[in-house]
Amino acid sequence: MDHKKMGEDIVRLVGGEENINGLVHCATRLRFDLKDSRKAEREALEKHEGIITVVESGGQFQVVIGSHVAYVYAEIMKNRDFGSNSPASESSGKKTSVISTIFEVISGSFSPLIPAMAGSGMIKALLTVLTLLGWMSATSDTYLILSAAGNAVFYFLPILLGITLGIKLKANPYVAGVIGAALMEPNFTGLMDKGADVSFLGIPVVMMNYSASVFPIFISISIYALVDKFLKKIILKDLQLFLVPMLALMIMVPLSAMAFGPFGTGVGDWISSGVTWLIGVSGILSGIVLGGFMTFMVVFGLHWGFTPITIQNIGVGGDPIEAMAAAAVFAQIGVAFGIFLKARKDKTLRTLAGSTSITGLLAGVTEPIVYGLVLRYKRVIPIVIIAGALGGAINGHFGVKMTAYVFHNIFAIPVYTPTLVYVIAIACSFAAATVLTLIFGYESKVKGEAPETVESVKTAEPEPVVTATKVVDIKKETIYSPITGRITPLSQVNDSAFSTGAMGKGLAIEPSVGEVVAPIDGVVTSLFPTGHAIGLTSNAGTEILIHIGINTVALKGKHFNPVVKEGDSVKQGDLLIQFDREQIIEAGYEIVTPVIVTLTKHKVDVFETNQEQIQKNEVLLTLVV
Repeated sequence: MDHKKMGEDIVRLVGGEENINGLVHCATRLRFDLKDSRKAEREALEKHEGIITVVESGGQFQVVIGSHVAYVYAEIMKNRDFGSNSPASESSGKKTSVISTIFEVISGSFSPLIPAMAGSGMIKALLTVLTLLGWMSATSDTYLILSAAGNAVFYFLPILLGITLGIKLKANPYVAGVIGAALMEPNFTGLMDKGADVSFLGIPVVMMNYSASVFPIFISISIYALVDKFLKKIILKDLQLFLVPMLALMIMVPLSAMAFGPFGTGVGDWISSGVTWLIGVSGILSGIVLGGFMTFMVVFGLHWGFTPITIQNIGVGGDPIEAMAAAAVFAQIGVAFGIFLKARKDKTLRTLAGSTSITGLLAGVTEPIVYGLVLRYKRVIPIVIIAGALGGAINGHFGVKMTAYVFHNIFAIPVYTPTLVYVIAIACSFAAATVLTLIFGYESKVKGEAPETVESVKTAEPEPVVTATKVVDIKKETIYSPITGRITPLSQVNDSAFSTGAMGKGLAIEPSVGEVVAPIDGVVTSLFPTGHAIGLTSNAGTEILIHIGINTVALKGKHFNPVVKEGDSVKQGDLLIQFDREQIIEAGYEIVTPVIVTLTKHKVDVFETNQEQIQKNEVLLTLVV
């Protein structure tokens, strides 16, 4: 895969460099902060080879690529400096809810740190295995050095989070990092030995250990961002270089020690205690909810709300939330493996399912499964929920905890305790998902019979003629005639692009009236400047091309009068284009008009009407998955 070309294509399709405020990436996604998301060509992105899907969540425009996202990101950032995302509500001018903004800030702050946290967590898992096998002593110099590598990112998390939060909130990230560092500096931590006798200008200071903490730094840096903006407004620009950071540190470090730090620690403890209490009330119910529905929380970006709580819990002994949520990951892998076993005749699907199964098991990266399989084949959605709920309930009932931040994969098993219960839980989720997928399958198709049309037509039922490919999540969809005239098979059209089926499957109509109406409810996705052709996407996702005449592009728009524009929503029967059929014929052009269901990835059966003459708004084609 050419990562450079892919990166350039993505930048172009999201609206160009001028439409990008910021860009970061996580394990599988490029997370854009766009000035105007409407300028992004979402459909073209989703069709691009190597792109799994596109998601808009939390104020971000997210392009899901997979495990090679870092390489694409590196190519995009060469000779560019988009910086990191800023809150969408501020940068794009669009109004977003407070909750959305909070989630977006959390995700943007943790995303750059996830590789470091996951890598460090795996080091801790490796050390656990080596000590259990007796291959390394927990007191050896080698162990202690590797342990430092595994613990550092968590111990110094207030510093690292201070930097990423500063970037996210458009404050000086290094001053923000220094605020976190001050709470861990030896002179400050040494004051803990004095107990309750610590004060600042006579004001008592409650000393706490801020290593691996999350909520105190979130609160402190949020306030610092406001202080930084205020100081820049009142201080002369010539003095801002040293005076703004100096005053900000003199204000924020004492306030963090006296107020924001203890308050943030209290909030974190209260939330963690609340979660622990809920799990204690019903670990089974909590596991069912988290294990069953975490897949879809990830889709909507809601999982970021758990991240600060998870880090807080790990710092005090272990986190039950991620232990229960891990069942969802292995349920997804189980579904992918089930599809791999069942899709014997579809080599492309089998390859996708097999490769994503391996990636999930070995790396814990399952977004290609979620977007490439689960959301594509709706039949497996209840399977993912049931299998994830089963494993989550087991982990919740027996109080399994995750003791280090890791991706949920087979190599991370040692960081969960009790380990045996965890292994049983994820094995149950994996096995249940695989078996249920094998029993119930992953999709349903109508075979061997023609569908009933939504509305009666004057002729007999249409007969199945071809199989075209298209991404649609429907069982049946009706395409109505956009034109009144005589029907002609595509094979008789005097243009090989249409007659060979290269452009897609459908029918051609020789118009008797110079009007084109919408064949479906949907959106105008393309309108040629010459007005001779129009592309639409139905609400079900089907793409349709209507091409008026053969080689009529040479008329340069003459005799064509479009009455809609790209991006317009249309209802079936709405007028799209008016054209002068007599003048086009007089100019020497054929007016036969192909109506095409364009070719993409999924297979649908196309049933054509067998009428010879058709009126606009009568049934022309019926698509059946």
